Amino acid sequence: MSAPGTPGTSKKALVIGGGIAGPVTALALRKAGLEPVVFEAYRDSAEGVGGTFMIAPNGLGALAVVGLEAEVGRIGQPVGPMVIEDGKGGVLAEFSGLADLPRGRLMRRAELYEVLQRRLRETGVEVHWGKRLVGVEEGADGITARFADGSSATGDLLIGADGTGSTVRTLIDPAAPAAQYTGLLGVGGYSSYRLPGRAGRGESVHFANGARAFFGYWGLPGGSGTAWFSNIPQPEPMAPEEVRAVGAAEWLRRCRELHSADLPAREVLRMADVETMEVFPRLEIMPSVPRWYRGRMVLVGDSVHAPSNSSGQGASLAVESAVELARCLRDLPDHTAAFAAYEALRRPRVEKIAADAARTNSQKSSGPVGRMVFRLVAPIAMRTFLSPERMLRPVHGYRIDWDRRVAPVGPGATGTTGRPGRAA
Repeated sequence: MSAPGTPGTSKKALVIGGGIAGPVTALALRKAGLEPVVFEAYRDSAEGVGGTFMIAPNGLGALAVVGLEAEVGRIGQPVGPMVIEDGKGGVLAEFSGLADLPRGRLMRRAELYEVLQRRLRETGVEVHWGKRLVGVEEGADGITARFADGSSATGDLLIGADGTGSTVRTLIDPAAPAAQYTGLLGVGGYSSYRLPGRAGRGESVHFANGARAFFGYWGLPGGSGTAWFSNIPQPEPMAPEEVRAVGAAEWLRRCRELHSADLPAREVLRMADVETMEVFPRLEIMPSVPRWYRGRMVLVGDSVHAPSNSSGQGASLAVESAVELARCLRDLPDHTAAFAAYEALRRPRVEKIAADAARTNSQKSSGPVGRMVFRLVAPIAMRTFLSPERMLRPVHGYRIDWDRRVAPVGPGATGTTGRPGRAA
């Protein structure tokens, strides 16, 4: 394998996972001068697959580092003011974002995936499909990945971007925690119902803690209808095949029942198109992972930090970490030092955001009394200690300074938070 600092050579990085974090990691590594190769377990491309998520301003900033600002700005729709409602159409609070930051964007996962795959092809990064990792062999000068089809690949480093069910995580630490089920099941789709006013024009995004379940919705561009989702309390996790056996029509019926007393959820769901529905059986979070790296292996994205969907930060934190890992590998030739610096940069930030989102998630899965208390307390909180500046600046205002050199961390360092607006 390559020797650090040898002219004309670059470290070869085996990137395990071809979803969102893996391709962004590969693009950032290429920018940093490494040679990435992506290995995806599924045999086919995931184009057209996946639900809708938000890329927040901090995530857009990280994508801009790898040259994707313009392309990502052409997909999805911008996020306007976020409106918190009481489930009856009444407004509890409204956040308009921070004036000096770009607006986040709502997009289908498939849209961002297509942009990333196109850029990988343009930059010459190899992507291999049908490569499910089953083991590794690590030596003094390299690491070999073994795949289920009997093939193998050797490189200098192996990066696990393989999601909450990460194989790399268990190879790093067999005792590593698994993803935790949140007690919620996700259902979403599109409706021909046209919301009134600015909501119908797609200029605002709405979240409502309904009488029996949490509901989110926003108008589609051009006033063509409404996108919606519901987080359904489901105490026991369901396997994907169990969810499919229930059928989309039955899930829509259950959503209509849960939101029968909620407005405008009731009307949105009345005109919902069952053919557009997607059901996500296991909304999961990652608990704190004790070991982010071992030897030549390291984790990135959901494999090591997956906050609940309540954070609106899953994809944004993943792309942040991808870029920060590349910075560390660029500036610290010793991979152990680079991995340590990367963890020190990222762990405090991602775990703080995950903890805050877990508290929000507990409100979603609480019973009727808990939801009633939230509706009473929220207006007071929003007017006092939960101002947009205090809530959003530390998260949305985070920016990565690609040109700033990364310094090694001392033994036992647990991380430096830097200051909002710039990564350390």
